Amino acid sequence: MKSQSLKALALIASLLTVPALAQEIPDIGFKSVGRGQPLAFNVQGKPEVGPNWIRTPGAQPAEGKQPFPLNGFTVDAVPKAYKPLPRDIFNSPDFYADKALWMDPRYYRCNSPQATEYQRGILQRPSVNTSDKDADGPWGHCEIDVPRAAIVSPYAFKTAQAHYEALLKETQGRGGPNAYTFKDFAAADWNGVYERPNRAAATQMNWYWGRHTQIPTVLSLLTPVYQQRMVQEAYHQMRGNAVWPSTFCWPEGFMRRWYPAAVWEHYVIATPNLVEVRAGVARNFIQDINIGRSFNMEDVAKGGVPRLGAAVPRWYGETVGFWDKDSLIIWTSNVQGWKSHSEFEFSSKLQSVEIYTGIRKDGKLVGLNHEAILYDPEALVEPVRIVRNFMKINNFTDADQTPYPFIECVQTIFSVDGHNAPLAPGKTIQYEMPDMYGRPWATIWERNFEKGMKKPDVEEDLFKIGN
Repeated sequence: MKSQSLKALALIASLLTVPALAQEIPDIGFKSVGRGQPLAFNVQGKPEVGPNWIRTPGAQPAEGKQPFPLNGFTVDAVPKAYKPLPRDIFNSPDFYADKALWMDPRYYRCNSPQATEYQRGILQRPSVNTSDKDADGPWGHCEIDVPRAAIVSPYAFKTAQAHYEALLKETQGRGGPNAYTFKDFAAADWNGVYERPNRAAATQMNWYWGRHTQIPTVLSLLTPVYQQRMVQEAYHQMRGNAVWPSTFCWPEGFMRRWYPAAVWEHYVIATPNLVEVRAGVARNFIQDINIGRSFNMEDVAKGGVPRLGAAVPRWYGETVGFWDKDSLIIWTSNVQGWKSHSEFEFSSKLQSVEIYTGIRKDGKLVGLNHEAILYDPEALVEPVRIVRNFMKINNFTDADQTPYPFIECVQTIFSVDGHNAPLAPGKTIQYEMPDMYGRPWATIWERNFEKGMKKPDVEEDLFKIGN
């Protein structure tokens, strides 16, 4: 395993000069109506909003103080230009009542979405708030952000269907789509293992990681109901009341595929008629791409979504696609609405158009560019785009390649009075079965930590069975 890691790091280091990595989007050789648009802003190598601990090589803890240098500011050392609000998410008794402040970065002390997980040490231990008082939560950098225009889709389409059909028509005009057999399969060299997030080159880093954005910038992408949901999660994570599905071995949702803490290496199995992408940490993430198939559209006029199987949402949706030479263009629908760490919740109306494009150096495949455009009319006010690169580190036939470790999540942590409690075998507790389609994380928060708050009557339960 050690030799495999060293091999991977050496490969990634050699690829840092590849133009496709610097540009993030590979040159597809023509101007497309719906793919390959260069990024307006690339987060690679950019400073993070914070706050977080700076764990660079050679960094030493400040003597008698914090264990590492803080990328941010403690409450007694806030830059004068920041001008703290008298009431913010750290000292407010009711975040619902603060809606007029939600779009001000100072309400969150300029924390990034991911930094909400650091305040009480959920992802970074020890926590960046070294005090036992919520009001002592440190600040991030108010001057750092990703432009909103760099997050929204650069394409003119309003729906995934329109986007996918335009790309199909474009491909037909170029002589495609390509139908392959195993003898002439142009993407046969896709098969193999691709780097996990947080490798040395961090080629998958993008705005959705939540390290480079201000929370209000993400909120501006959301409808009012989903704005409220995101602020609710930020409040409870900063107060140490995080609820993640993986904690309790609950199902995982479609968007966890893009979150760095949610997946490790990606195993890609490519055939002419089916491509499978596997990854995971606490759960197995599987995307099956059905080449050449078409969605059943009979429910769309009645408010339903395109689907392949029964009219039942699937945790990772259902996916169709086609080949444009050795590029794969896909459309996913019939997704189960859910949540993803510190980013926004999404609805069962979510659909995606994704493009996997080979990254080649001297004719050899070295990685896959993954461009995804997300459409969700219930959660998003307009479509957004996520772009990342998977760099290939091994073939399945390499002697040092370990098999995919299929994951079985065994629950040992349960919610007890709203707190995550690790329980030893033989321990007896009173347990209430959660409603998996009724935002079970919100049920925990509202029952245990929102007494006395006045929740506005704008919330809609979009997860009830039958919707």
